[in-house]
Amino acid sequence: MPRHWLLKTEPGCFSIDDLAAAPGQTTCWDGVRNYQARKYLREMAVGDLALFYHSVKNPAAVGVAEIVREASPDVSAQDPQDRHFDPRATPDNPVWVMVDVRLRSRFAAPVPLAAMRREPGLAGMELLRKGSRLSVMPVSAAEFALVCALGGAAAQKA
Repeated sequence: MPRHWLLKTEPGCFSIDDLAAAPGQTTCWDGVRNYQARKYLREMAVGDLALFYHSVKNPAAVGVAEIVREASPDVSAQDPQDRHFDPRATPDNPVWVMVDVRLRSRFAAPVPLAAMRREPGLAGMELLRKGSRLSVMPVSAAEFALVCALGGAAAQKA
């Protein structure tokens, strides 16, 4: 049974439109530089599903992505020209990881953060906890299904 996640991104850096425009609607999810989020990336398996969440201005869940490649070294950490460069990362000690994701669906309507906060079924969702700032986090199957329903889509099945 697939696990469920939330992937948070700033739409000015990378949006669901960017994912839709990527070759095969697939890209690596790189640049994560938080140890807890790295742990979650390492736990992801092919076939897991993720809510695609735009943060910052008009924060909202906007669609669903599927994990299509498990954690591998994040090469952006080893590239001095990349904004995610980390001088501690080497081929022998990559430090950071990334996964590959593919767009599964866009929601008919974004599910704003404010709407999620009003839903009793989402009261325990990590995203809604005060001070929660992780860019990658687990989501329960029930939370995932409820957010999909709010977005006008049936819960996505792998």
